Amino acid sequence: MKIEIREIIKKDNLKIKELLVSVMKEFGVPDEGTAMQDEELNFMFESYQDKKSKYYIVLADNYICGGAGISKLKDTDKNICELQKMYFLPNIRGSGIGSKLISICLDFAKKSEYDFCYIETMYNMTNAQKLYKKNGFTELDYPLGNTGHSSCPVWMILKL
Repeated sequence: MKIEIREIIKKDNLKIKELLVSVMKEFGVPDEGTAMQDEELNFMFESYQDKKSKYYIVLADNYICGGAGISKLKDTDKNICELQKMYFLPNIRGSGIGSKLISICLDFAKKSEYDFCYIETMYNMTNAQKLYKKNGFTELDYPLGNTGHSSCPVWMILKL
């Protein structure tokens, strides 16, 4: 399997939305209070055009199999970015691509001069939580910013 990671392009919008919704449904993510209701799902390319935002697409044999992005954490006066919409299809999970993509995202976050990186996830996404911890994230007792993801009960942060 040939794996490629590249920046999102406009023609990826529909495929990445389908992938993100599919994986969220697989894990029973509620429709409300999660990324399922994010307007960005319909305009992923357009949502990451700010100079301090970037979304990456993972291709396996030229087929979109995952992605993740970095953007400023909403409604905070602190210099914190958020690792967003990091999801993979089952065929590439456990392949090491998650750590590689996190590394690419965090390199971008550091170049964008963010101080911290924040992430929210679901309680049952235990492999994702292990991946984040393996990459230096630690758990928080409370959410940061205002992501609109009130149904996400696991919050993590990393000092960059």
